[in-house]
Amino acid sequence: MASLLQGRLPVSEDVLLMQKGTLMRKVRSKSWKKLRYFRLQEDGMTVWHARQPGGRAKASFSISDVETVRKGHESELLRSLAEEFPLEQGFTIVFHGRRANLDLVANSVEEAQIWMQGLQLLVDFVTSMDQRERLDQWLSDWFQRGDKNQDGRMCFPEVQRLLHLMNVEMEPEYAFQLFQAADTSQSDTLEGEEFIEFYKALTKRVEVHELFENFSADGQKLTLLEFVDFLREEQKEGDRASDLALELIDRYEPSDSGKLRHVLSMDGFLSYLYSKDGDIFSPACLPVHQDMTHPLNHYYINSSHNTYLVGDQICGQSSVEGYIRALKRGCRCVEVDIWDGPSGEPVVYHGHTLTSRILFKEVVATIAQYAFQTSDYPVILSLENHCSWEQQEIIAHHLTEILGEQLLSTTLDGLLPTQLPSPEELRKKILVKGKKLQTLEEDLEKEEEEEELETELEGEQEVELELESQFEPETQELSPRSKDKKEKILVQAPLPRPGFPLFPKQKSKPMLCPSLSALVVYTKTVPFYSFAHSREHYRFYELSSFSETKAKNLIKEAGNEFVQHNTWQLSRVYPSGLRTDSSNYSPQEFWNAGCQMVAMNVQTAGLEMDIYDGLFRQNGGCGYVLKPDFLRDTQSSFHPERPISPFKAQTLLIQVISGQQLPKEDKTKEGSIVDPLVRVEIFGIRPDAARQETSHVENNGFNPYWGQTLCFRVLVPELALLRFVVMDYNWKSRNDFVGQYTLPWTCMQQGYRHIHLLSKDGTSLHPASIFVHICIQEGLKEVES
Repeated sequence: MASLLQGRLPVSEDVLLMQKGTLMRKVRSKSWKKLRYFRLQEDGMTVWHARQPGGRAKASFSISDVETVRKGHESELLRSLAEEFPLEQGFTIVFHGRRANLDLVANSVEEAQIWMQGLQLLVDFVTSMDQRERLDQWLSDWFQRGDKNQDGRMCFPEVQRLLHLMNVEMEPEYAFQLFQAADTSQSDTLEGEEFIEFYKALTKRVEVHELFENFSADGQKLTLLEFVDFLREEQKEGDRASDLALELIDRYEPSDSGKLRHVLSMDGFLSYLYSKDGDIFSPACLPVHQDMTHPLNHYYINSSHNTYLVGDQICGQSSVEGYIRALKRGCRCVEVDIWDGPSGEPVVYHGHTLTSRILFKEVVATIAQYAFQTSDYPVILSLENHCSWEQQEIIAHHLTEILGEQLLSTTLDGLLPTQLPSPEELRKKILVKGKKLQTLEEDLEKEEEEEELETELEGEQEVELELESQFEPETQELSPRSKDKKEKILVQAPLPRPGFPLFPKQKSKPMLCPSLSALVVYTKTVPFYSFAHSREHYRFYELSSFSETKAKNLIKEAGNEFVQHNTWQLSRVYPSGLRTDSSNYSPQEFWNAGCQMVAMNVQTAGLEMDIYDGLFRQNGGCGYVLKPDFLRDTQSSFHPERPISPFKAQTLLIQVISGQQLPKEDKTKEGSIVDPLVRVEIFGIRPDAARQETSHVENNGFNPYWGQTLCFRVLVPELALLRFVVMDYNWKSRNDFVGQYTLPWTCMQQGYRHIHLLSKDGTSLHPASIFVHICIQEGLKEVES
């Protein structure tokens, strides 16, 4: 099947050597290190492995599964085995989603380089592939799986087996007809291009042909005017339809003559519908398009809870990989639980549990490296500080030394602000969120007085003043003021959480070390008592954290007050301590109240993370999403539990038309074929939450047709998200998950659209999709389905 991508695959000495195969050590832990024979297949797109050369091989991974390749010294596991294996001989294959990394050790530095360079070359090629190349690669993967004897061609029994694997239920006679029609060489087997023709015959889209013919006068092509009519009438593109039509023909029409004549063939029309322009998610919402100059508290902020954990909360592994994954997926607030460690070095882990420990300085170094790879907008380090005075000083030292210029350690202009700075102003900055000994005003006042004192010292050179200045920090740690003032500040210092006496051995000293306190600028944590107390006693740069239970109760008891509170101050919500399995809550009800930092266990996939990823998919995936205007207005009358009159209400009609190449939940079960149904779920304010589903189609995951219309009425579309889920119907038990896609209501395009499905893990299931028609009407309309 090498012929599918032949001529387009990058050819290098490294790739050719990978195709010959290499014996390497696969490393899972300090005790699990086994030799395996890895070989890149002839298609250049899949890697198989066996216990030894010539042994029974099985698929290890596809190049499209790989995100990147890292050097050995970047792997925690390989670093821990540095005395056993030279780091230069090791490398790590990092996969998309939550799949565990693959650590390998070659027999020489040269072999490691061959695989690192070759894999990265192929990964870069896959990343840059166009739609046609991606489909060819998908077909190559299937061909490899169907070609059981690996002879590069498929006989009819192999094709029948492959059809089952691909979710196609078909009469053997009809399948044999298609097979014979594609077998142009009359060899009773299918090779590269013949297999493509067979696939095309399988995937003929009748519903798209009908749509094309509705707008095409001759049924062969869409003229420019016909295509403009389609874009205006069906796709609701409005005044830009004429200019857009020319752009799309130039982009998707495969023939040069068609481009010159400004016409769109059936193949070009299908390419458009299947592209980003034909996607349900509006291309206008993909890049950073929102105003990023509002104060921080006007945004939802992508936030992670116990970021260091890659498993559960009791025995799970702590790893810097947790920070890498969170930051690369757009998290802008990460949590660091710090405890006293051996040899004077603070460690990060989930206290009072069996979770493993990592050095704080390694966490900081990782954050410094990955903080701004996905987004330039600020990262907030949420410090849970449980350390002694001495190790707090080490924390402050590491933050200052390792982060350097990235660390924000004073206000942007050295002046007292009147509101929080914006994400735009804080680009490429890391903020420390934690307790603080005094107010920002006193900090700045102290800096000013120290500067004045320095000037006096320089001018007068008086020994007394020099001595006084040397002893000042010890006698007056908090500010050069009266004793009364100092006592008042100590009273204002935030209290430790009940049951967590932070520094029992340091009773004679303040709870917090001044050098660490000084690094907290715009994100000072304070305990929450009531909204009235916060208004009276707190400042805009102070913020409180709420457990999910506390936040839920506040929304019910004082929803509008919570909304108003979040217009001037940041709030962080975190999962209940009872979620020992690292499960998640739904973030939606906290977003409805305007809570900015709704922290999730991002290591745990599922419905709740689908909703979370759905919201942050917009605005360039930069980790900041501007809240609706009624959640930014300090006088807002909005109550998330009792929304105001539906002046912006909308009605949504979704015609679920068809599905394409739906995968199986269990790919190993050859005998079963999915019976797919589509469920559409709305998340938003409580009255808007709804779900409807189509009937199921029996034994067809390849090209099921539903043609059913679902209707939803939504009061507050600005807060609504839609989740499309494909399920495999099971009358005996719960339906099995096949794929999903979640997006904000405000990012949805109208008209005929494809929805490209994602796995449970949030990775692409290309080319699996569902084809729908979307119509949004203003107001609450009664519509017959």
